[in-house]
Amino acid sequence: MAKETSVNLRNWQFYQIFIRQFSPTHDFKGAIEKLPYVKSLGTDCIQLVPFHPIGIFRRKGTVGSPYSIRDYYEVDPLNGTMDDFKAFLAKAHDLGMKVIMDIVFNHTAHDATYTKTHPEWYYQDEMGNFKNRVGDWWDIADLKIEGNIALQDELLNVLTFWVKQGIDGFRCDVAPLIPLEFWARARKTLSTLNPNLLWVAESVHRGFVKYLRDLGYEASSDGEIYQVFDICYDYDIFDHFENYLSGKEPLQAWVDNLMDQEMIYPKNYVKYRYLENHDFKRIASYAKTKSQLRNLNAMLFLLRGSVFLFNGQELGISHHPNLFEIDEVDWNTKDEANITQLIKTLSQFKKETGYINDPLEIKVVGKNVLKIEYKQLNGKRKVTGLFNLGETTQAIETELKGKNVLTGKEVTDTVITIDEPIILIDYE
Repeated sequence: MAKETSVNLRNWQFYQIFIRQFSPTHDFKGAIEKLPYVKSLGTDCIQLVPFHPIGIFRRKGTVGSPYSIRDYYEVDPLNGTMDDFKAFLAKAHDLGMKVIMDIVFNHTAHDATYTKTHPEWYYQDEMGNFKNRVGDWWDIADLKIEGNIALQDELLNVLTFWVKQGIDGFRCDVAPLIPLEFWARARKTLSTLNPNLLWVAESVHRGFVKYLRDLGYEASSDGEIYQVFDICYDYDIFDHFENYLSGKEPLQAWVDNLMDQEMIYPKNYVKYRYLENHDFKRIASYAKTKSQLRNLNAMLFLLRGSVFLFNGQELGISHHPNLFEIDEVDWNTKDEANITQLIKTLSQFKKETGYINDPLEIKVVGKNVLKIEYKQLNGKRKVTGLFNLGETTQAIETELKGKNVLTGKEVTDTVITIDEPIILIDYE
C-alpha cells in the first residue's frame, strides 16, 4: 500500500455517477443540478463512470459501453462538452466534494485513435486482428502495456491532462491487469502536480487473477496492489457475499473472509464497501422484504472501509441501469423501500463517532443475524450493529445495552427481536 494512505479514508463516503443515466438530459449539465442532493447524502467524493466518446465498430447495444473508449482526451457529446465537465467539477468542489474519474487503460474501442496511429500497441491474433484476453469482452481491444515505454508515456500524458483539468484522483479499471510498475511510476510522477491525488484500484476476483496467470499474463493480487493504491475494491471476497445472498454459501463463509482481511492486508488498508455498482445487480433485487433491504444497507456503514453507493441505490429500486443503452434512474419512484433518510442518518453517525478505526469483531450470532462491534482499546466506547440479513424476524439472547442510534431508544432486554437494523452506542 502507498505508505502515506490515511485510515481516515475509511470515513469517506463515495457516490458513483453514471452521467448518461443520472438526469433527464443525460449530461453534465443535468447532473450539476443534482449535486446538492448528492452532497446531502453525506458524499465526500463522486466517482464518475467513463464519459469519453464510445466506440462504434463492434459496439454493444445502441449507445455502447462507456468502457469501450475511442479517445481518452475527449468528452462524449452525449454527456456534454469539456466546459460542462469543468462546470460540474467546480460545482462539486464548491459543495466540498472531491471528484475522481474512471481510467480504462487495459483496453480501448476497436476504432479508438490508437488503433490507427499505433496498431502495434495492441494484442493481435495470428491474422493481425486486434484481440482481448477475455472472450466476452468482444467490443474492446486490449492494449499491450507491459514493456512498452512509448505507450506508457502516452498513458501518463492522459493522466497528466486530466489532473491539469482539476480532477482529484483516479479509479483505475481492472488495475491488476496492468503492470504494477506503471501504476507506481504514474503515482510518483503525478504527485508533483497534486500530492493529494486519490488512487482507487478496481481489483479483481481472486479466481480471475489465477485464470490470467495460468494463461501466462501478469495479474496482481490485492496484497500487491496495496503497494501503490490507496483503496481497493472488495472483489477478493465479494463472491462469498453474493453466494450467501443466492443461498449457495452460509453467512459464516463471508464473515471468515472479512476477518481474514484484517490479518492479510496492511494495517492501514482501505476497502470500498458496496452492495452494488454498475457491474452488479441492485441489492434491492436480492432483498425479499423492505426490512431486509434496510438491514443490508445499514450493515454497509459498519463494515471496515469506505462506503460506496451507486446512483439510485438510496431509492431502494431493483432495476439496474443498462450499461449499453440510455436507461435513466427513476428519481420519481415513491416506493416505501426508499432508504435515503437511513443513509443520511448512518452517514452522519459514522463521521461524527469515528468508530471505524477501533478494534473490530464480526460474528454470526443467529440465523442470518450479523453482529459487528467496534470497541475502543480503553473500553470507554463500544459501537455494535445487529443486522438481520434474512427474510424473517429473528430473536437472539444478548447482554448488549446502549442507545439505538436509529430509534433513540435504550436497549436493555436480554432477548432482542430483530426485524429492523439495530445500532447501539454504549459509553462505559
